[in-house]
Amino acid sequence: MDSSLEQAINEWHASVNAGDRQRSARAVGDPIVVLGPKGAGPITPAQFADWVERSGINLIPRSWHPISERLMVVEEDATWPESTKSTPVATVFRASGGKITAALRLPDLRAALELAATE
Repeated sequence: MDSSLEQAINEWHASVNAGDRQRSARAVGDPIVVLGPKGAGPITPAQFADWVERSGINLIPRSWHPISERLMVVEEDATWPESTKSTPVATVFRASGGKITAALRLPDLRAALELAATE
């Protein structure tokens, strides 16, 4: 696994889980491509920081699945402020220049691995 990819993913998780707007904006590329239950597409770092604050999501990595030097699937336990228990999800991460340039969240590991195989 490329250590810069792993570092970028770790920083992304740390900034999102801390709910830190400024740190979150610094952790991503301009733009960052996102996918989630409410849609998909490129957004700015400021829009990403807004989502971090608005969602209150916490994503705890459970397993790491390297795809290439720039691509990794991470299975996670997701919780939200209104959650009473965690929900398993998986995110396809793409990084460039030490920043996350895509975070594509899917409902399960299989779907994420299938998507990553097409990238």
